[in-house]
Amino acid sequence: MSSTVVDAVAVRALARQRHDVIVAEVRRRGAVRVSELSTLLGVSDMTIRRDLEMLDETGLVTKVHGGATLRAERSSDEPGFEAKSLRNMAEKHAIAMAAAAMITPGSAIGITAGTTTWQLAYHLVDIPHLTVVTNSVRVSDVLYRAPRTDRTVVLTGGDRTPSDALVGPVALATLRTLHLDVVCMGVHGMAADAGFTTPNLQEAETNRAFVDSTQHLMVLADHTKWNIIGLSTIAPLDRAATVISDRWLPAAARTALKQMVPQLVLADPQFNEVPAPFETRAADRRRANG
Repeated sequence: MSSTVVDAVAVRALARQRHDVIVAEVRRRGAVRVSELSTLLGVSDMTIRRDLEMLDETGLVTKVHGGATLRAERSSDEPGFEAKSLRNMAEKHAIAMAAAAMITPGSAIGITAGTTTWQLAYHLVDIPHLTVVTNSVRVSDVLYRAPRTDRTVVLTGGDRTPSDALVGPVALATLRTLHLDVVCMGVHGMAADAGFTTPNLQEAETNRAFVDSTQHLMVLADHTKWNIIGLSTIAPLDRAATVISDRWLPAAARTALKQMVPQLVLADPQFNEVPAPFETRAADRRRANG
């Protein structure tokens, strides 16, 4: 690889890191000035303005004179896959690693559409003897590009949403006949009263079919999803067996989730620490059968 290409890759990586910091600051404070971001990140005002223009175009913040403000989201707002994939990348990567460490070889697993579950797919490619059912074209593409003779991938089919989920009667017909050991589900938001939510009604229905197909629902949601409420509830919080978030999850969220969810895992984006695998129903059946 030429030095020019390496330099370009490094520049893009630094830009992504700045974008993560900017979005986190805007969400934490509600609004932030260009001069404050310039001091925080050690770059010029012009660089920050360019960053804000890009983040505004992708819908992550609203650029205003002299800075940026939190983007007001309605319960029916549904950002596209590319916009969501830029958000909280370090957290999503750590969450995906934690989730993959909890998947037992030989399991039948469901994976819903989303940018965090898409990251999960990359960490599943080396786990043997998996059957994966997904309504995500992105997830299936990752697994198909790393083929294994001991892995089966089932793509549900259906109509495509802005977040690249396949939904509708075709997807529902597939899911309603299945019994999965674990379902890994990404969500638009989660809150104590509203539960796990999405802005897309058809996606909510499809995800509910995933939930109904398993006894072990694993929800993958970074800290910014807390108290975000989409138009439609997928499931109450206590329907999840495991919630995997990150170390920045607010204390109030930790308290609420610990009261309703048997297992709360907080992945660390800095160290990528992951818990030990849980035993899925597939492993339980193998032990029971000797």
